Amino acid sequence: MARDTTDSRPIGQVRDLVDYVAAGCKPASDWRIGTEHEKFAFYRDGNRPVPYEGPNGIKALLDGMQGLLGWQPILDEGRIIGLGGPTGQGAISLEPGGQFELSGAPLENIHQTCREANAHLAQLKEVADPLGIAFLGMGGSPKWTLAETPHMPKSRYAIMRRYMPKVGRHGLDMMFRTCTIQVNLDFSSEDDMRRKMQVGMRLQPLATALFASSPFTNGRPNGFQSWRGEIWRDTDNHRAGVPARVLDSDFGFADYVEWALDVPMYFVIRDGRYHDATHVTFRQFMAGALKGEVTDPEPTMGDWINHLGTLFPDVRLKRFLEMRGADGGPWRRINALPAFWVGLMYDQAALDAADAMTRDWTREEVLALRDAVPVQGLAARIKGRSLRDIARETLAMSRAGLKARNRRNREGYDESHFLSPLDEVVARGTTLAEEMLAAYHTRFDGSVEPLFNEFAY
Repeated sequence: MARDTTDSRPIGQVRDLVDYVAAGCKPASDWRIGTEHEKFAFYRDGNRPVPYEGPNGIKALLDGMQGLLGWQPILDEGRIIGLGGPTGQGAISLEPGGQFELSGAPLENIHQTCREANAHLAQLKEVADPLGIAFLGMGGSPKWTLAETPHMPKSRYAIMRRYMPKVGRHGLDMMFRTCTIQVNLDFSSEDDMRRKMQVGMRLQPLATALFASSPFTNGRPNGFQSWRGEIWRDTDNHRAGVPARVLDSDFGFADYVEWALDVPMYFVIRDGRYHDATHVTFRQFMAGALKGEVTDPEPTMGDWINHLGTLFPDVRLKRFLEMRGADGGPWRRINALPAFWVGLMYDQAALDAADAMTRDWTREEVLALRDAVPVQGLAARIKGRSLRDIARETLAMSRAGLKARNRRNREGYDESHFLSPLDEVVARGTTLAEEMLAAYHTRFDGSVEPLFNEFAY
């Protein structure tokens, strides 16, 4: 999750908000790839969760990474809660339950993404090993209860923790017990944004199925292949899922802004302090709803930027697009997720093919698919076809797009080989979650403990 901003520029009118998002348009030559990945920190001794405080806690881990990298600490009321790299170098941040996240730099190709992930995990291991800490690559916490999961001391998370149970059944599980791999992609125009947003929205359930890796909760099977996908079905539906207008043929920047304006806020930052604003929408905030409640009650661009980062649709629009449907997973999947979407989105022929394949999928059908995937995985169906068949076709499109990009590494390989983990899922016809469940019932002897060895980074 990106750091919060305090940009003090005043907002004059709604058009300013639209213009802010539209300013993300850039020529294809400037498109970049930003990959984010989260992982669960645990003590190797007993596979226990890692608290913030203590000589071997998350704070010590952040302090060690700061010393190793020389990055700037990100502080919240004097406590280190993340690290910011030099311009263009990304950031390290904490999710609410101590999930450790790298928000990667904007890179030109997946080969660079691979090197970035390798370097980050090697640096993390250097600092974490002496602390007895390791990291688990899965989409859902397989063992610890909510009560056992630690809380990170970020002010925004305290506000969310109070608010989430009011608006959905699974908000606290989302905060404390899930991990994702996400990619951020650019667009050249409003039309290009629309097409990428709509293809991304329609195919996000496919990504959930391909990356499903959260079949355990509280130490036993939970009935889902992607428990994380199920959690997002009822976390906070005012701000999550598939917004009503997003698949319309004339959808544009202003439509997203109008939707965002009517979503309740989480907070405003004034004088370095977070103030709970969950009782007002951004539109009400602009109409003066916080007058008398906070100093400087007029909304700023910083408030708007922060608000955009608290919206959770399956594809999120800022000055770029965030593909948000995938579970976290093992190392190879950190590269497979951006490869999948870059192949589809950054080659015009591949985008045209994906758009043509999905154009007649209605919002209702996409929502029904989104509902089915957490349990059914690749067996879920839309328009009479299984997701496994659609995955095979979509991966061929993505591979063609990556080959057409022709971004080669020093050994002469293009980016398409990063799709191999997904090819294996489709060839087997079983998701990683199903493989985990099969192991649980056989060689794991009904225990989730071996996961902390087999899926540790």
